[in-house]
Amino acid sequence: MVALFIYLLALVVWLGGMIGFVLFTAMLFSRLPVAEAGKVVSAIFPYYYLIGYVAGALGLILAIYFAAAGRGRIWWICSAILLAGALGITVYAGAVIRPQIEAVRSVAEDTNPDPARKAQFDALHKLSVQLNGGVMVLDLLALLATAAALSG
Repeated sequence: MVALFIYLLALVVWLGGMIGFVLFTAMLFSRLPVAEAGKVVSAIFPYYYLIGYVAGALGLILAIYFAAAGRGRIWWICSAILLAGALGITVYAGAVIRPQIEAVRSVAEDTNPDPARKAQFDALHKLSVQLNGGVMVLDLLALLATAAALSG
């Protein structure tokens, strides 16, 4: 019972945190100048990804534990695979893509940005958004597999 609670809490914190962050970011960029909003979001990102790493690792470990326990095994295996993918993408986005974005982020604040650096920033930002969207989809599918495992 405690393990299931921690597992579900990890998924809720991870997915809910991502959805909340998207809403918070949209609000920031609609109310603050782009440069200021960018600085705030940039300061939050290390914590955003840390939550993903911890919640993703907990969820994955517990999905594997439940798969080994037997009941609803195939659904727990599906959930573990989905969470492994989501965690891998999160680690890649946070450890590889985010530092690349930070290296060229100042271009977003320039009034007359270098076109090549601006294109690099835009491409990295787009990739980051796509990766985070993919993580949300994988987390939702893992939640669906969890529901199937618990009802079966």
